[in-house]
Amino acid sequence: MNMNPKDKIKIPVQIMPTLDPEFRKHTFDEVPVGYGEDSAILEAWRCLGCKNAPCVKGCPVNIDIPKVMKLTAERRFVEALQVIRQDNSLPAVCGRVCPQESQCQKNCTMGKINSPVSIGNIERFLADNFSNELPKPKIDSSTGKKIAIAGSGPGGLACAYQSALYGHKVTVFEALHEPGGVLAYGIPAFRLPRKIVAEEIKILKKYGVEFKMNTIIGKTISVEEILNNYDALYIGTGAGVPFFPEIPGENLPGVYSANEYLTRANLMHAGKLWSKTPISVGKTTVVIGGGNVAMDAARVALRLGSERVVIAYRRLEADMPVRREELLHAREEGIETQFLISPVEITEGCNGRVSSIVFRKMRAENDPDGGRSRIFETDETFTMECEVVIFATGTSPNPTLTGNCRELEVNRKGCIVVDPETCATNIPHVYAGGDAVSGASTVILAMSNGKTAANAINEMFNKSE
Repeated sequence: MNMNPKDKIKIPVQIMPTLDPEFRKHTFDEVPVGYGEDSAILEAWRCLGCKNAPCVKGCPVNIDIPKVMKLTAERRFVEALQVIRQDNSLPAVCGRVCPQESQCQKNCTMGKINSPVSIGNIERFLADNFSNELPKPKIDSSTGKKIAIAGSGPGGLACAYQSALYGHKVTVFEALHEPGGVLAYGIPAFRLPRKIVAEEIKILKKYGVEFKMNTIIGKTISVEEILNNYDALYIGTGAGVPFFPEIPGENLPGVYSANEYLTRANLMHAGKLWSKTPISVGKTTVVIGGGNVAMDAARVALRLGSERVVIAYRRLEADMPVRREELLHAREEGIETQFLISPVEITEGCNGRVSSIVFRKMRAENDPDGGRSRIFETDETFTMECEVVIFATGTSPNPTLTGNCRELEVNRKGCIVVDPETCATNIPHVYAGGDAVSGASTVILAMSNGKTAANAINEMFNKSE
């Protein structure tokens, strides 16, 4: 990429085109439509090719991003995708849902001068258009070793992929009826189309990975049984237990956790006439929370038919952990946001269901240490009429497995304790990663853990021979 940096700065940022808001709020079609070749090449040319690339340090799986950008700018698209897949087995997923703005793009040198290079958009472009042209990766000869994986989310899939390449026999146990974990039940199709996840599962099956659905390790089958039949276990069961604030009325019909609401809509097709899974569609839906899950739930409620959708957040907009792109898309679709309000009670109507929610107004003060604003309660409350309330206020790891395996060490939050270098737990041959270890986090960090565990398991097998 032998272009003068001053000339690179002059290249305009390539904006990702999106579906029209008035059209897309009535459909689950993907909102961003993707780069074309010319846009991807121009955006890749903006990369300065830093020698000690800070973007790589910001990537949880340390993709050689400058090399990817160079190859893309030179139209060597298949080679660029090969570089990505050396470290990231799910580029089509990560290109869509990774918070690049707080990871690789946050550290982009171009971002100090202009807008950072749109690394995620280029990753998506390469994965969407050239995955079928990739040569099949080298798979080692069969080792005879068997690995069980609990959970088919991003961490489990990454562990399965890497372990299959090492020649191990991999079986993935999934509690639900379709594989994909949070990629299938937690992220709406307008952000991550189902066909993307299905394609990744298909590739793993080609590599010999077996999937067993409707099976809960710790309930359907015990950890002890697994270890009697497999040489290692990786736990990637996520953090699917919702947090509720314990206020009056939160058990009323019409109140959901975001986890339940999204699972019903995404995986069980609630809202469609033929679906046997019910879901409430209120004239007004209120979503409590400020992260990506809150935004997903709000945008799904809109698409299911709510006339008014309000996101309520107890802090300031600047404090919201949501990706700014998702917040922008939600507002374009007509979703309201209200700040410095916190729910104190959900009231019951004459039909025994939700009729309104009472909020307490909060006030904010600057933190003297420069952190997030400090939030305080006021004496002022107000009532908002609604029929559905969705809580997107955090989750914790599911205790089914850990509760039925008392020897497994967990911390006070119920997260599995592991060696950060290997993802090994205190039980020999048992490894864990992702949200089951860290609490709610990101897809790419879960994948990083899965790959780390696969490498550690393989090394353990080699040492035992």
